[in-house]
Amino acid sequence: MDINTHTQFCGVIGNPVEHSLSPAIHNAAFQKLGLNFVYLAFPVAAIGDAIKGLRALGNFRGASVTIPHKVAAVSFLDAVEPTARHIGAINTIVADDGILTGHNTDATGALRALREGGVDLKGRHVIVLGSGGAARAIAFALGTEAKIDRLTILGIDEQERAALAGDLRVKTGMAVQESLLDEVTLRKALPEAHVLIHCTPMGMSPKVHVTSVPAMLLHAGLTVMDIVYNPRDTQLLKDAKAAGCRTIPGLEMFLHQAAAQFELWTHQAAPADVMRSVLESRFL
Repeated sequence: MDINTHTQFCGVIGNPVEHSLSPAIHNAAFQKLGLNFVYLAFPVAAIGDAIKGLRALGNFRGASVTIPHKVAAVSFLDAVEPTARHIGAINTIVADDGILTGHNTDATGALRALREGGVDLKGRHVIVLGSGGAARAIAFALGTEAKIDRLTILGIDEQERAALAGDLRVKTGMAVQESLLDEVTLRKALPEAHVLIHCTPMGMSPKVHVTSVPAMLLHAGLTVMDIVYNPRDTQLLKDAKAAGCRTIPGLEMFLHQAAAQFELWTHQAAPADVMRSVLESRFL
C-alpha cells in the first residue's frame, strides 16, 4: 500500500512504547482489508501537548492510549463515551470531523479474555493488582457486568488505590477492599481468592524476571491473568503454571481490545485471525 496525502493515521501514545506490538497488528489488519491507513508508535511524555498536536493534523483518525496516560488523557478530549467516563480512564481516542472522543476497550477485552478462558466469575472473590487506568477499567467491568462477589484491590499508590475503591463502591455497589500490595497482604488475601488479575507493568519486557507475587503464595485453586503481553509467558504466569493454576496470558486481552479499537477507527469488522497470527508470530 502506498502512503499518500489521503492516508489516515493512527498510533499508540504512551511512555514507553518501544515494546508495543500495536503497530504490527493494526498495520497487518489495515493491509488485509486494503485500507489506506497507517499505524505508528509515539513515545509521549506530555499527554496534553501530544493530543493538541494530533488535533492539528488533518489525517489523524485515532490513537491507542497506554501507560501512563489512560487517566490523564480524559481531560484533553472533547467527549468521553459513557462506559469510559464511568471508569475515568480511556485507552482509545477516535477523531471524527475534528471531534476527539475517548473510549475504553480494556474493560470488554479483559472480560472476553476471562470468559473465553473458561473462567466463571459469578460469586467469586477477585484480586486486582494495581490501581491505574487498566485496573480501573477491569475493576469496573467486574463490578458492572461480571456479578462477582467481592473485589480486593492491592496497589502501591495509596491515594490512587483508595480513590478507585471509593468510586467502585459508589458507582457499582460492589463489596471492595483495598490495601498495600506487599507480601504480607498477599499472604492473607490469596488463599481465599478465586481469580488474580495483574494490572501493573511489573514483568514487562525488558524486565522479564520480576513479579509482584512470590511463587510460593500461588495455589492450584487460583486463576491467574496477567495483562502484560510482552513477554507472552511472564514470570508470574510461569510461576502460576508451576503451581497448577489456570492461566490467561495478556495476549488474549490485548487482542480483544485491539480488535475493538480497529472497529471504532475504521467502522469495519476487524480481521481478528490476521491480528492473532501476527501477535503469535512475534512469540515463536
